[in-house]
Amino acid sequence: MSRPAPRFLPAAAACIALVAVPLTACGSSSSGGGDSTAAPASTAAAPATTAATTAPATTAAASAEGKQVFASAGCAGCHTLKAAGASGQVGPNLDSLKPDAAAVEAQVTAGGGGMPAFKDQLSPAQIKAVAAYVASVAGQ
Repeated sequence: MSRPAPRFLPAAAACIALVAVPLTACGSSSSGGGDSTAAPASTAAAPATTAATTAPATTAAASAEGKQVFASAGCAGCHTLKAAGASGQVGPNLDSLKPDAAAVEAQVTAGGGGMPAFKDQLSPAQIKAVAAYVASVAGQ
């Protein structure tokens, strides 16, 4: 006697998609798609990151750059950060966590724990800017 064709496969695939989409949504913005399309607009600040600028959030321009990257990369969709007006509930609350710039830079670059890596969507300068911004405003 032969077994009937499994009919649960399309339903199982739909369930997997429902779980996978929120995990990858950290990279999208609430305005619809926030992957790499918004990143090139802020690459003009790339020359500002040299070995001498390891803490770029010391100026208003660097802070504004980091805040812009936080918004355009869709960070607010997953994270809470009061200074950015973000109240996401998927990822860690950055105000409570109060990460340092090195921790933010590593997490944004490589991802992990459900967060996607942004090394292919953001330039190293943008990652440094958002890391410095988050570290300087988290918990305020």
